[in-house]
Amino acid sequence: MSQLQHHRVTELPEERVTDLFGRKFFNGEQITLAFLTIAQGGIVPRHEHESEQFSYCISGCLRFQIGDEEILLRAGELVQIPAWVPHEAVVIEDYTGFDVFSPPRRDWIEGTDDYLRRSPR
Repeated sequence: MSQLQHHRVTELPEERVTDLFGRKFFNGEQITLAFLTIAQGGIVPRHEHESEQFSYCISGCLRFQIGDEEILLRAGELVQIPAWVPHEAVVIEDYTGFDVFSPPRRDWIEGTDDYLRRSPR
């Protein structure tokens, strides 16, 4: 069993994934929780992973392509993405949100998320 941890999200440095994409993420034994900020025009390239994903929009708008479906995700909305389903996103309006992944995102933890860092934006 892991020990209790307490964080002040506003006091933690933001990792700049690209010039338009910043994140702060935390890992537990079973989940990754990520706080994201992505500027308009930012792109999350098509990818898939073993983790089930929940994405919640605090502000802004993302155009998700999830499998064969297109979804506009706006403030106050949540999308659930099953494991191994290919997906991508384009930021329509400056985006702030959070993602929850289970199991934890090993590629983020190990720094092997090159697909994201090579984003054209």
